[in-house]
Amino acid sequence: MTTEPTVTDRPAQDYIAIKRTVTMSSIADIADRIPDLFAFLAQRRIAAVGAPFLKYNVIDMAAELEIEAGVPVNMPVGGSGEIFADVLPAGRYATVTHVGHPDELLDVTTNLLGWAHGRDLEFDHHDSPAGDVWRCRLEIYKSNPAEVPVDKWETELAFLLR
Repeated sequence: MTTEPTVTDRPAQDYIAIKRTVTMSSIADIADRIPDLFAFLAQRRIAAVGAPFLKYNVIDMAAELEIEAGVPVNMPVGGSGEIFADVLPAGRYATVTHVGHPDELLDVTTNLLGWAHGRDLEFDHHDSPAGDVWRCRLEIYKSNPAEVPVDKWETELAFLLR
């Protein structure tokens, strides 16, 4: 099940993350690092203030993707080692929520891109020799994989608009 896409305003959001360059077949390698972020926060007695996410920075579907696994926090947090702190930009985002298997997200993304194009909405991205560079393209995982079967995961896609 997928909701109707909408445009929403999002405030700036502090977060911590780990960045990796992966291929389409190894995206799970970065997603599997999300527990490390929660452990980092727990050691510092800092609570996450939202669902974990993957932030796609550079996409070359045939070669590599630069992706961050992130967790939102309510204050700036210093990083350590490979964990770093940053801020998701405020702005207008095209968003859609999908409940189903993560493998279905490619079709959901394609539909969101078509929906936005039909409304003359432009995403904040540009082409580069390394691939399609996004200012902020998020997959926000609202379901806990330990509690919800994979075919019932709730995922919100949020893409920053120009």
